[in-house]
Amino acid sequence: MAFRQALKLAACGLAGGSAAVLFSAVAVGKPRGGGDAGPRAPEPPGWAVGVRPGPGVWDPNWDRREPLSLINLRKRNLESGEEELASRLDHCKAKATRHIFLIRHSQYHVDGSLEKDRTLTLLGREQAELTGLRLASLGLKFDKIVHSSMTRAVETAEIISKHLPGVHRVSTDLLREGAPIEPDPPVSHWKPEAVQYYEDGARIEAAFRNYIHRADAKQEEDSYEIFICHANVIRYIVCRALQFPPEGWLRLSLNNGSITHLVIRPSGHVALRTLGDTGFMPPDKITRS
Repeated sequence: MAFRQALKLAACGLAGGSAAVLFSAVAVGKPRGGGDAGPRAPEPPGWAVGVRPGPGVWDPNWDRREPLSLINLRKRNLESGEEELASRLDHCKAKATRHIFLIRHSQYHVDGSLEKDRTLTLLGREQAELTGLRLASLGLKFDKIVHSSMTRAVETAEIISKHLPGVHRVSTDLLREGAPIEPDPPVSHWKPEAVQYYEDGARIEAAFRNYIHRADAKQEEDSYEIFICHANVIRYIVCRALQFPPEGWLRLSLNNGSITHLVIRPSGHVALRTLGDTGFMPPDKITRS
């Protein structure tokens, strides 16, 4: 009985605990198992500890924007009591819905020796045109385009922007391609050095925390935002947003120029409208390179 109670307490602590410090230490090169022990899942890096409450449990404060978590209860006025608390909670509540469109860059020259040489192919430019036309056809008032600073993402953003005149563009290093977290199950064809997970993982997690969250309480109208980046980054963000195991990101597949649509409600609930949609492209224009 005591053991079961301890397990319950541990589960509660995990569900209600705060997120780990972003750049905390990570165990690098630790063996998966030793001796006669069977294989076990890779240990998560330090920044990934506490990113999800546990299987089947939704963390309502996943983005640390739940109204109660934004209020300093120590400053509560004991005389006004519950009325003041209710007013402060209402002031911190999100009112608008955020629509996040995650676009994977178009096909590019993978044989470029330098990153700046990995420009879009002729087919890749056609794909970007088709993606831009698709986004424009939705008839939405897009608020901004945020794109990775890597050449293939920059060129994709430039072409898409022609179809969305007046939409402000912002470049960021946070959305650059990388190795977000060691995939489970592991694959034989892609094995970055352990240090790459350490360097890229914290950055991509920072991108998630910076861009994927419910609307600010001051935002009155629903927003529509475009993020043009890379397959690994998008797949990791989708897993994190839906509170699926982030180690499963490599089980997903995304075509070049595809559209992934996430919806974040004022309550913090997240829905995936589309994943890697390229139905607007002719079959002979679809690639995954």
